[in-house]
Amino acid sequence: MADILLTTLNARYMHTAFGLRYLFANLGSLQSRAQIEEFTIHQRPGDIAERLLQINPTIISFSVYIWNVEEVSQTVALIKQISPDTLIVLGGPEVSHHPDHPDVVNLADYVIEGAGEISLRKLCEQLLSGRRPSEKIITGEIVALDQLDLPYAYYSDEDIRNRMIYVEASRGCPFKCEFCLSALDKTSKPFELGKFLDEIDKLYQRGARNFKFIDRTFNLKVSTSVAIMEFFLQRMTDDLYLHFEVVPDNLPDKLKDTIKKFPKHSLQFEIGIQTFDPVIQDLISRKQDNKKSCDNLLWLREETEAYIHADLIFGLPGDTLVNFARSFDQLVALKPHEIQLGILKRLRGAPINRHTGIYQLRYNPKAPYNILSTRDIDFYTMQAVNRFARYWDMIGNSGRFKNTLPIILGQSAFNNFFQLSNSIYQREGSTWKISLKRLFVLLHDILTTEIGLTREEVSASLEKDYLSSGEKGNFDSLINQQKKEIKTGIANKRQAKQI
Repeated sequence: MADILLTTLNARYMHTAFGLRYLFANLGSLQSRAQIEEFTIHQRPGDIAERLLQINPTIISFSVYIWNVEEVSQTVALIKQISPDTLIVLGGPEVSHHPDHPDVVNLADYVIEGAGEISLRKLCEQLLSGRRPSEKIITGEIVALDQLDLPYAYYSDEDIRNRMIYVEASRGCPFKCEFCLSALDKTSKPFELGKFLDEIDKLYQRGARNFKFIDRTFNLKVSTSVAIMEFFLQRMTDDLYLHFEVVPDNLPDKLKDTIKKFPKHSLQFEIGIQTFDPVIQDLISRKQDNKKSCDNLLWLREETEAYIHADLIFGLPGDTLVNFARSFDQLVALKPHEIQLGILKRLRGAPINRHTGIYQLRYNPKAPYNILSTRDIDFYTMQAVNRFARYWDMIGNSGRFKNTLPIILGQSAFNNFFQLSNSIYQREGSTWKISLKRLFVLLHDILTTEIGLTREEVSASLEKDYLSSGEKGNFDSLINQQKKEIKTGIANKRQAKQI
């Protein structure tokens, strides 16, 4: 039983709701009357509503994000039908930009826009004492970081064993990239380093080995970055894994020397390139030294054991298929381990929304609000690149086609993979439910009959990948059997038409 429930729907079970733990940590004397309940977007709204109402709370506070707004909306609607007197409080990025609110706000009793650690506690104190504020929309109260109680003690032992542990050494971002909500921040502010590392050490002593830093610019202040990395180097174990988001054009020698000390499988860098086009960069207020970024990416790949995850965005204002292809080819040449191809999404409150009219940015009205077309990219091209991104995850990012991918990409990476992507879709009519065996057969057939590669080269590379994938059976037999089935299927279709 609890008077206050802090809840949200995570994208996956392995994720933890970092924000809920901050809210709980700062409830003060109300902590004993509160608890955290986490779900995933794959659970049924009815089951979530049942679990929450069984606890018989007075207040349920939902954290709302772009990835869970639809499921939260359904859950809140059910709760209000079943128990209309239960007070619903919403917070999170998806409801923090009045008047650009999702429909779920209409069902809620109160909405906290922005920082919630202090404001939620004050609101709950009022509600539990019978004093209901007259205003539904509450502006979150921002306080200095040293006035916040840190949340790390509220990771459970199960979290530490099985889930991602999110941490932050700083909050905010000094850059103004308009597609990102961090563009609204005035600057980046650090937590007191000694206190932060003390908390991280406690997590480490409890067995935490998987740390994901959510700092938007981890390498902004290099001395702090080095101190944190040295802290982990002193505690290095075979299962320690660290994830940092870094700006690509700021790797001075002192930081490079520290990065080189990390062994394989211990360090991942998420590096947002987004676009190499300087005109688009200027348009969206993105400051990035492209030459330094390229040099640093190449250095990381060749001189360190860090795993490099790089991001590109398609659909930015002024972007075209040709521009995107150039950025993709340039990034492929730098050989990051993984390239995430993101499609621009409309984030409520993001400054990029000022370009909507001029560049005819048309977004999906339903979450995740992905771009559907622009002045320079029609809907059909956008759909084709969405499929490209999905097939790239299956082939380029999966690590299953290390021998075959280089011969697919050749000297014109984007054009070659775009042709492959279109061919797969023409044959399958879907980007989902393609088995790994089926994918091997499709690649063999398309690469030899449409892309123009030799059967010997394709068979040799695919067979190596097939054997290392763990799939059972003879590769040549698989190809021959599948081709027979394809021919039989085509013959059956022809016969059916004749009848």
